[in-house]
Amino acid sequence: MQSVYAFNQSRNTNLQKEEKFLASSMENMYNLYIVLLNLLIAIQRKAEEQLIISQKKYLATEAEKNPNKKFVENRILQFLKHNELLKNTSKDRKLTDWDIEDDYVKLIYQEIIDSEEYHNYMINKDSSLSIDKEYILSVFKHIIAPNEKLYEYIEDNGLTWVDDLPLVNTLILKMLKKLKSEPADSYFLPKLFKDEDDKKFALDLFRKTVLNEEKFREEIIGKTPNWDAERITEIDAILLKMAICEFHKFPSIPVKVTINEYLEIAKEYSTPKSSIFINGILDKLIKDYQADNTLNKSGRGLI
Repeated sequence: MQSVYAFNQSRNTNLQKEEKFLASSMENMYNLYIVLLNLLIAIQRKAEEQLIISQKKYLATEAEKNPNKKFVENRILQFLKHNELLKNTSKDRKLTDWDIEDDYVKLIYQEIIDSEEYHNYMINKDSSLSIDKEYILSVFKHIIAPNEKLYEYIEDNGLTWVDDLPLVNTLILKMLKKLKSEPADSYFLPKLFKDEDDKKFALDLFRKTVLNEEKFREEIIGKTPNWDAERITEIDAILLKMAICEFHKFPSIPVKVTINEYLEIAKEYSTPKSSIFINGILDKLIKDYQADNTLNKSGRGLI
């Protein structure tokens, strides 16, 4: 959707250039995922550093000499810290060294230790993977994900990261929730694409939508006789064209899957009433395709 929008706005005729950017932006989404995992490691490291500094004080208190290490030794943070695959992947991709961006780490760490939940976690004598996991889930969900300063950093350092952030945050929370025992290194580094066809789908959808845009536009206008074409928001028009593209050009994708997907995207990126409008247009189109026997779907359960 974003690539079709950018292509239209730029009046560009270089499809290959935009396809290259699309492929790059998908890789960058994975980079953001790794950057945020590394942030958790950096926070653990900051906590460890503060403990060492406190222990070395000339007039250290008993509590400072024998500090509570529950947060530093949190099992989830330890799994990430000792994940060699994550370390090597970060190095190969030349991703953020949080030591250089230490101000962000300090700020988030301070917010963590100032929270009531941190206090409750630290005084809780019980210790288990489940308790550690639930606490890190809470930290990520309530402190890291909504952090405004971190949002500014993400906005400044990745062209497409701001739009990727909700999806990446959701993925990290999902990975943490599913964790039930000490994971293999690969657990936190799933493949970006299921297979090559998965990757190819995004590029094909972009290309086929753009190349057939005028034809799809005519189909939309045909279903909105009382609606001025100029009044359809550009994002709604793009989503409708992409959905029509899936109807015609991707026979293995069920109609209901296509419709549900674009309604969800409309709710996230377009106007409050867009999903209702898009649903109405797509419903009319499907009925016409079925009546004309022009719905290009193969296999059971695809209609």
